[in-house]
Amino acid sequence: MARRTITVHHVRSVLRGAERHGIDTAPLLQTAQIPPLLLGDDRARVTPAQFARLFRELYRVTQDEFLGLGPVVSRPGTFAMMCHASLGCRDLGAAIRRAVTFYGLFPGGPDLVLERTDDEAFFAVRSDLNGDEDRFLAECLLIIWHRLCSWLIGRRIPLRRAAFAYPPPPHKDEYELLFGCPVHFGAERTGAAFEPHWLDAPMIRDEPALDRMLRGAPFELLSRREYGTTVAEQVRRALVRALGDSPRLPALGDLARRLAVSPATLRRRLAEEGTSYQQLKDTVRRDAAIAGLAEGREPIAELAARLGFSEDTAFHRAFRRWTGTTPGAYRLAGLQTDGAPATDGAPASETQSQQS
Repeated sequence: MARRTITVHHVRSVLRGAERHGIDTAPLLQTAQIPPLLLGDDRARVTPAQFARLFRELYRVTQDEFLGLGPVVSRPGTFAMMCHASLGCRDLGAAIRRAVTFYGLFPGGPDLVLERTDDEAFFAVRSDLNGDEDRFLAECLLIIWHRLCSWLIGRRIPLRRAAFAYPPPPHKDEYELLFGCPVHFGAERTGAAFEPHWLDAPMIRDEPALDRMLRGAPFELLSRREYGTTVAEQVRRALVRALGDSPRLPALGDLARRLAVSPATLRRRLAEEGTSYQQLKDTVRRDAAIAGLAEGREPIAELAARLGFSEDTAFHRAFRRWTGTTPGAYRLAGLQTDGAPATDGAPASETQSQQS
């Protein structure tokens, strides 16, 4: 089942820490099997597997849990010790406050704050956030914090809103999908708000469970699948499942019946969330196409048919609209990055389509 692809803006941002420290990023991209040419195209996207490989390579070469993005190095193991220090607290609020205190002991560490009123709790990352790398690090901290807290109490904490103290970036549409709530740019502070009663929730995890979670942290927390609480995400997940069963995606009316709503209601709710059924269908097909081209050797004609395109030319037009390049050029760049011959394992008909 194809997972949501990742915008090239995040790839550029995660590389900036290494670049700042003079680390050659070309070998890292090669190991991650990310074609360097993609970095110059704002419409380009990579698969979660490619991004995971890049993240782990950056972790290895920087020996920094912040990947060189912060003002100081956060040595490997710091996050784990923070988790162990917070695990024995009586409730989530006490655990967050202990975590804030823990990171406050490190000069140059993340400046975190938790505020509680009768109406709202707000977790903020305080920083000047002047550069893209500062903003990306703050966003990662918010995502990891939210998913860690939800894990600690065994229930997903719904966010009321996420706020960012900078103008909307070109990839602003990604944020509601990441945080599952309304998003505001140009705010006074960067942070996330939620119902205050969650701070009183008891901790349910023990040391063995924490040890298992930490084997993949913090990246597994950062890359965990969306929670599926918005209507758009429910529709997307249903479309992904449907695409795995048949190349023909269901019509809006059919999917509305599966979700027990009328077609008009589904159309309205998607519009309220800033999307449409057709946009979601395109996104699901786009992500499946990128994953198929990046991770496998499936002939392009067969991939097009599996995704429900009646003709290769229609698939080529759609892929160029989604990514700014052709399926053949995307696969060719990936094969060259991997060090394999461009035509290795591809039938002649596919090689011809790559050159078109």
